[in-house]
Amino acid sequence: VGTVVKAETFPEARKPALKVWVDFGEEIGTLKTSAQITKHYTVETLIGKQVMGCVNLGTRQIGPLTSQFLLTGFSDENGDIILAQPGEAVPNGSKLH
Repeated sequence: VGTVVKAETFPEARKPALKVWVDFGEEIGTLKTSAQITKHYTVETLIGKQVMGCVNLGTRQIGPLTSQFLLTGFSDENGDIILAQPGEAVPNGSKLH
């Protein structure tokens, strides 16, 4: 789990997406990714939100952005993503058991 510290629109993406930077704690640091989450989230609503991500999958090039982790979430009834989040605040870098 980590905390979103920065977010930007990603106009170069083929589908509407946001660039997201997440602080995963001292051991991992801050990583960036792209996510097609614009139906439920804006740049402003993401900042400070704790989210869950997979950080051990390697990097992937998404247009001009090198994605360093995968944000996790669930599809709503329309197929739009709702991010996976802890129910209460936990330390950045905490692992899912």
